[in-house]
Amino acid sequence: MIDLILEGAASPWSLVVLLAFCLIDGIFPPVPSESLVIAMASLNAQGEGQSLWLLIPAAALGAFCGDLLAYLIGTKVEVHSLRLFRGPRGRRTLAWASKAIHQRGGAFILAARYIPVGRVAVNLSAGALGFPRRRFIGFAAVASVMWSLYSVALGVGAGALLYGRPLLGVLVGVVAGVVLGTLIDLGMRRFFPPPEPAPPVLPNPREEVAVGDGG
Repeated sequence: MIDLILEGAASPWSLVVLLAFCLIDGIFPPVPSESLVIAMASLNAQGEGQSLWLLIPAAALGAFCGDLLAYLIGTKVEVHSLRLFRGPRGRRTLAWASKAIHQRGGAFILAARYIPVGRVAVNLSAGALGFPRRRFIGFAAVASVMWSLYSVALGVGAGALLYGRPLLGVLVGVVAGVVLGTLIDLGMRRFFPPPEPAPPVLPNPREEVAVGDGG
């Protein structure tokens, strides 16, 4: 089983799969692109898999294309109607992203790259709110490269720490990525607080009286 995994990681097609995962993750967060990047980087630290000189640009290019695709979708569709944002949590995430884009668009685009659902909401909101396309492309490019380097660094660190145990190194790297992503998410929600809920609309007493008199 281990030999089969290592053989697959060394195949040139693994880079194509990685790029595709990172692209799809830009619009469908359940696809675990971070986990795949971390796993492949961890194997590299063990002397297996792909070169980092190929891994880093493949991950960055896929992430950039996914973010740009989400932005373009945001300019064409009503984002609130998407299934991902129909539930209570999805609506809150979208409202939070929209507010942050208004306040600190560029910084938020850079930081949100590390949060799976959050980055989709941010990029869709940027498109829907008319965030300048050229500025978005610049921020998305920088964010994608930084995210790729961050994910690869996690994987390399875990692989080097557990040299000789490739699958355990992959597991530790993926868990570390999930934990750090959760901490970044919590930190961002403190730095970019969610919008206050809208106050309930109360009936006008005069209108009620008028309606009652008319009966």
